Amino acid sequence: MDRDTDTTPAPRGTEERGRRVSSLELFFDLVFVFTLTQLTVLLAHDLSFATAARVALILVVLFWMYGAYAYLTNQVPPDRPSRRLLLMLGMAAFLICALAIPRVFDDTGVVFGLGFLLVVVVHTALYTRSHGWDSIWYGVPNALAALSVTAAGGTDGLTADGLWLLAIALQFVTPFVAEHGPGRRDGRSAATLRVQLGTLDPAHFVERHGLLLIIAFGESVISIGVGIGDLPLTPGLFGGAFLALALAIALWWTYFVRDEEGAEAAFRATPAPQRWRLAMNAYYYAFLPMLLGIAFLAAGVKKTLGHLTEHPHWGPALALAGGVALFLAGDAAFRATLNLRPIRFRAAASPLALLTSLPAARLPAYVGLLLLVGVLTAMLAVEARCCTATGEDASPAPDPARIAR
Repeated sequence: MDRDTDTTPAPRGTEERGRRVSSLELFFDLVFVFTLTQLTVLLAHDLSFATAARVALILVVLFWMYGAYAYLTNQVPPDRPSRRLLLMLGMAAFLICALAIPRVFDDTGVVFGLGFLLVVVVHTALYTRSHGWDSIWYGVPNALAALSVTAAGGTDGLTADGLWLLAIALQFVTPFVAEHGPGRRDGRSAATLRVQLGTLDPAHFVERHGLLLIIAFGESVISIGVGIGDLPLTPGLFGGAFLALALAIALWWTYFVRDEEGAEAAFRATPAPQRWRLAMNAYYYAFLPMLLGIAFLAAGVKKTLGHLTEHPHWGPALALAGGVALFLAGDAAFRATLNLRPIRFRAAASPLALLTSLPAARLPAYVGLLLLVGVLTAMLAVEARCCTATGEDASPAPDPARIAR
């Protein structure tokens, strides 16, 4: 497949402004977040440590390829019919995965695996439009990971879990293969490919993941309605719903009020050869616990709102507290990766949020929501006051030498 070429010079200042996320990319993200919805359904059905671990396995595998598509459309915009059609085919493949999730460890594992293999094939085909046959260095490991997941669908127990872990290992190896694999026959080195991979548009990339996070927050809001169901709308029920909404708002505030602008500035200050690895560290490894936290939180809200005056089991209490703790830990890692300050308040609030599960499991369910809202509100207030007093609110650009290491 020949690569697309575009010799039209970019307008002056285009790199500084960056391009906006297209409606098709946002549509793609809506389909992907359906997989997050299905993970919440799977977890809410069985709030156990085993199910939580399996939900984490599925999200790690799926989000790897979401990140691959986000990087893809950053460099290969869906601005031509052939690209749009291939991207829509990728959407259909993610939909297959999402529909198979609720019984993926029972009888739909092979369907999930084949859908995921189609996700990989479409991604690689689209990437050849910009990187040619260099795409094989990440296409092949991704395909092997998809085949491992497909094979897991034909087994069960520890064997299936092992094959899922193998798929994750293959995905984690992929960046090193792409970075250090030999060049093409024309002698181009891996360093050149690394520079090409690093030529992402910071504004588009940061906005794309921010929009994904917004849609994911929408799942936590939808869970309020699901948790209430057809119960009578009493003042107490409204109070619980408002607490759940306040929890989602506080998490939104945690990321969107300070982190997004600082992230874009950090990317612009990073040289191209290191930019793609920075993107992977910040928007994959650090973003994963944030998304997983939202899924856990949504499952906890679903299981809590219908029983506000009852003493919850450990499952709902841990899902709520653990979801918030995971989000804060991921956000602290995100800030550390991009050298954004301060970090200490989010890092300290993460274990504190988890500890709220202890009293929450022994008191009426609404107490757990109230405690978590209190922790987040106090964290944001103390952080804002400290930053105002010390001037630490400024987000310095990252040290390229530190990132390269």
